Amino acid sequence: AYKTMKTSNKQEVKCGDKKCPFHGHIRIRGSQFTAKVQKMKMQGTIVVRRDYLHFVKKYRRFEKRHKNISAHLGACLTDIHPGDIVTVSECRPIAKTVAFNVTKHVKAIGEK
Repeated sequence: AYKTMKTSNKQEVKCGDKKCPFHGHIRIRGSQFTAKVQKMKMQGTIVVRRDYLHFVKKYRRFEKRHKNISAHLGACLTDIHPGDIVTVSECRPIAKTVAFNVTKHVKAIGEK
C-alpha cells in the first residue's frame, strides 16, 4: 500500500474515498511523473498536462509535445488549484479515461 498522509499536527487524515491511494482500495503501480494541473471541472477527477520532448531523427532535434491525462483526486488532497504542480502515479483503470491517481502536491502557483 501507499504511505498514509499525515497532517502537520501528527493526526492521520481520513477520507471516505474508495479510490484514494492512501485510504481506499487502490494500489499504486507503474509510472510516476510530475505534471501541471489544467482543469478541475469534474467531480473527484482533474486533468493534468504532461510536457515532454520527442526526438526527430531526420533533423536531429527535439520537438515539444504534451498529453492531457485525467487523474483521480482523492478527497484528502485539498488546496489544489489549476496551475499547481502535482505528482501523478499509475494505478489500475478507475474509469473509462482515468488510470492515474494524484499522490502528492508538489508546488502551488507563485511558490519557488
